[in-house]
Amino acid sequence: MNRSQFDLAVGAFVALGILALLFLAMKVGNLTGFDTGTAYLIEARFDNIGGLKVRAPVKSAGVVVGRVESISLDGETYEAVARLRISSAFRFSKDTIAIILTSGLLGEQYIGLEPGGVPEYLVQGDRVMKTQSAMVLEKLISQFLFNKAAETPGQTK
Repeated sequence: MNRSQFDLAVGAFVALGILALLFLAMKVGNLTGFDTGTAYLIEARFDNIGGLKVRAPVKSAGVVVGRVESISLDGETYEAVARLRISSAFRFSKDTIAIILTSGLLGEQYIGLEPGGVPEYLVQGDRVMKTQSAMVLEKLISQFLFNKAAETPGQTK
C-alpha cells in the first residue's frame, strides 16, 4: 500500500467517524426519524406541560405513534396547546386520553395516548378532549412541605 492509498483510507475512516458523530448528535437531539409517510395533526390542551419539548415522542402502549409538532400558549384560556403529528397507520377514538408522562424518574417527557372505546376516530384538526397535565416534582414537594408546616406540633393526620 503506497502513501496515497493510505491517505485515502485514513480520510475515508475520518469521514465515516464524522458521519457517525453527526448521526449520534441527531439521535440525542431527537431529530432522526424524519417521517415522510402520511400523518394527521390533532390538538391537545394542558394546564401545565412541564418540560415537554417540540419533537417529543407521542406513544401508545410504549410504541411511538407520532411526535409533538408544536407547542403554544392560548392567550384567552392560558392553556398550553400541543399539536401532535400522528402517523396515519394509527387511529385513535374520539374519547382518547392524552397524558404527559416521564421516562424514568428524571427522564424526558412525552405524551401518552390511551385509546377509548368510541367507534368514531380522531381526524385531521380534531382536539383530544380529555387530557392530564404533567406532574411537576417541585410543585409536589412544595405542597408536601406546606402541608407539613401547616400542621400543629401535637396534631397528627
